[in-house]
Amino acid sequence: MLLEKLLCDVNYKKIINKSSLSLSDIEINKVCYNSTNAKAGSVFVCVTGALNDGHKYANDAYERGCRVFICQDELDLPDDVVVIITENSRIALATVSANFFSRPAEKLTIIGITGTKGKTTTSLLIYNVLNANGIKAGYIGSNGVDFDGSHFATVNTTPESHDIQDYMSRMVCAGVKALVMEVSSQALLLSRVHGIKFNICVFTNLYPDHIGKYEHPDFDNYKACKHSLFTDYGASFVVYNADDPHASEVIAGCGCPSKGISVRTAADYSASDIEYLRPDGNIETSFTCHVDGIADGSFPVSLSFPGEFSVYNALTSIAVCRRLGIEYKDIVSALAVARIKGRFETIACPNGAMVVIDYAHNGVSLEAALTALRKYNPTRLICLFGSVGERTQMRRGELGLVASRGADLCIITSDNPDNEPPMNIIGEITTYFTADSCPYHAIPDRKEAIEFALKNSEKGDIILLAGKGHETYQLVKGKREYFSEAEIVYEAFDKIGVK
Repeated sequence: MLLEKLLCDVNYKKIINKSSLSLSDIEINKVCYNSTNAKAGSVFVCVTGALNDGHKYANDAYERGCRVFICQDELDLPDDVVVIITENSRIALATVSANFFSRPAEKLTIIGITGTKGKTTTSLLIYNVLNANGIKAGYIGSNGVDFDGSHFATVNTTPESHDIQDYMSRMVCAGVKALVMEVSSQALLLSRVHGIKFNICVFTNLYPDHIGKYEHPDFDNYKACKHSLFTDYGASFVVYNADDPHASEVIAGCGCPSKGISVRTAADYSASDIEYLRPDGNIETSFTCHVDGIADGSFPVSLSFPGEFSVYNALTSIAVCRRLGIEYKDIVSALAVARIKGRFETIACPNGAMVVIDYAHNGVSLEAALTALRKYNPTRLICLFGSVGERTQMRRGELGLVASRGADLCIITSDNPDNEPPMNIIGEITTYFTADSCPYHAIPDRKEAIEFALKNSEKGDIILLAGKGHETYQLVKGKREYFSEAEIVYEAFDKIGVK
């Protein structure tokens, strides 16, 4: 693509052209924001992040052959380059990436889901229902990228703008018609979804989270970022959790039709007769869905997920999928067989205990998980958890308080300690255990901790492995080491002799 066309709609302050070519003569064959991917014919966009500044790597990109740069600050480079200076290089990255990949968002129906909890499960429920009913769908979120039988791992819940545009382009080529995307507050803060029109926007709930030095400065900023999805991205339909106290603020000014969901009161979509079942060692939740304003608009729904929050996720999925034209009976059939990796993923133990793998990684989600599992009357509810190193320190107290009160036994271990000594993190968590708390064991090696939990389990126990969920790594000293909880559990059955 010619550089002149690539810069369409880019709001730049000035262009410094030290090359011998005009913008209409320079051919661009790659857009990159990581200097290690730069080469001759590419444009390097200098984006700034919490820990790194892309401007520092411009010389590295130049050494690799790059001669076109987009940045916020002037660069000290040789005289054969083109430098485009813009107010916001992140917005510029989103714009040039959309141009480079021929604006794939315009060829998709896009559902954007934001909230503190429930984004992944709700997104994947919708994704499963759409594909089961003839609407070829893709997914981008915490569990990676999925479409047309392909899976790609991702680092962030919502990837960088260039990567989103790349994935959307591949989806369009594969015949995908709808995309379900988790939209994190960080993605909104950092313009990763800039320029994308979201046809349907969903709000799940809001609690204080992701507040800290490298994330949001305070709750108001966190909330404002969530709110922007409903006002700044062209939503034509909104689904929201009417029971959340922040719902009216978050969706205010959306200017389009909306549907509320509730398990507390009458709403566009509501639930009653919620039951929590444990047939044959499995976990199930059933309820009656009521659709306001429709004759005979009540029908039963069954899920293989626990807890009231699963009812919220299902109601949201029903509202979205009906908007996309799927009949209620077909939505319900697809929900009944839906399974999601790392979201209340269950493994039956040979001794009659049950392992539940879930991503619950903050106080709110862990409390919800423990409360939900308690309703299935376990012999003991065992909670194995840790907290990330170096950031989100406020979570440690939340997790310690919630687990110490909600479990019968806790096993405190590592969860992406990075460069912080695991025992420092564990020690901080244990300060929130008191004489009235449940007993606990501190085992920093997470694999050993899982084996200990299994070896000491009994028939009827539920062992919650909290915090990792879909992740298949441990972040240790800046490196991602392969780590699959499900594999460790199955291997442990033989290794430690769980009968």
